[in-house]
Amino acid sequence: MARCVAARQSDLDDLLRVVAAEKPDLTVVGPELPLSLGLVDELRRRSLAVFGPTQAAAMLETSKSFAKEFMRRHGIPTAAYAVCRSTNEVRTALGGFAEQVVVKADGLAAGKGVVMCASHEEALAAAGEMFDGALLGSAVESLVLEEMLVGPEISFFAVCDGTTAKTLAFAQDHKRLGEGDTGPNTGGMGAYSTDGLVSPEMAAWLEEHVAQRVLNGMRGEGTPFAGVLFTGLMMTAEGPKVLEFNTRFGDPETEAIMLRLETPLVEILQAVVERRVAGLDIRIKPGASACVIAASAGYPGKSSSGKAVSGLERVGPGVQVFHAGTKLVDGQIVTAGGRVLAVTAAAGDLREALGLVYAALDGIRFDGMQVRRDIGWQALGAGAGE
Repeated sequence: MARCVAARQSDLDDLLRVVAAEKPDLTVVGPELPLSLGLVDELRRRSLAVFGPTQAAAMLETSKSFAKEFMRRHGIPTAAYAVCRSTNEVRTALGGFAEQVVVKADGLAAGKGVVMCASHEEALAAAGEMFDGALLGSAVESLVLEEMLVGPEISFFAVCDGTTAKTLAFAQDHKRLGEGDTGPNTGGMGAYSTDGLVSPEMAAWLEEHVAQRVLNGMRGEGTPFAGVLFTGLMMTAEGPKVLEFNTRFGDPETEAIMLRLETPLVEILQAVVERRVAGLDIRIKPGASACVIAASAGYPGKSSSGKAVSGLERVGPGVQVFHAGTKLVDGQIVTAGGRVLAVTAAAGDLREALGLVYAALDGIRFDGMQVRRDIGWQALGAGAGE
């Protein structure tokens, strides 16, 4: 669907070289790393149209401690937390938490910097591995301890132009590697979006008390936020609480949402860039959509690459296969990352959408392919999305 141009995500000059060579009417910065490097700032300095937040605004994602302190300052509901810079600080802070606690690396970790711990001993061990670099491949300078919240998780997408936030859609992600939500956390093994995920009243509350409050706070602190604000929420018995922010479209929820989006995506992107989100009409197709990830062997740890992918030509109508970690070698598509494919479909209800996705996945093969076969299991068990 597009021509791919090689560029190094971690090299700002290389990214700027690609933009200069391609001369796009609009640059959309997708991954978090170029946002953290300030690609949006550099393109704006060159008076080029760009969709995405500045380096300072992207700190909502790139620094967990910044995000937590920001939420505290602006009255945005979130879990109790402590910021720690050594294992001794972690040991002391754990006294203020229940036995189950979450340890989060304070920085970008490709969706792998969160460890759910059943005990203080596990939390202390996870923190030690983050500080010495054993867990993520490089040492962190600080981390966040957080109370473990209970409830269904919801992903809330809002488009923002620095002044106005408007709801795009809601989805539910499946973070754990294994079926039944077991195993290690990942960047997401699948997601779905249905009409009934969030009531209209709750949707309006979240837009006003989370997304718009973020925008007001960022603008007030001199770092206006423009782009997509992705909020991970836990719907607890005490009400919604923010788990994390992403400052970009995130996988695998975005793939599911895109298949329900009736408003042309480019209209939404242009409205953000031109600061006219207040007048934007966002239309979502009724029904449901689902996305299931096909991941490499070893993911979310060190994953294999270079495995031939077969069966893509046999995918039936109504299914969209998004390529995440693939490359073309001598005419053959091969794996080139942890999460390889995002197989996605929309339909009248969730069961039908999942049926289309899993039928397509049955025909796709590569060595070591990992697929969760229970995406949407809780919703289907409760009869949601029917």
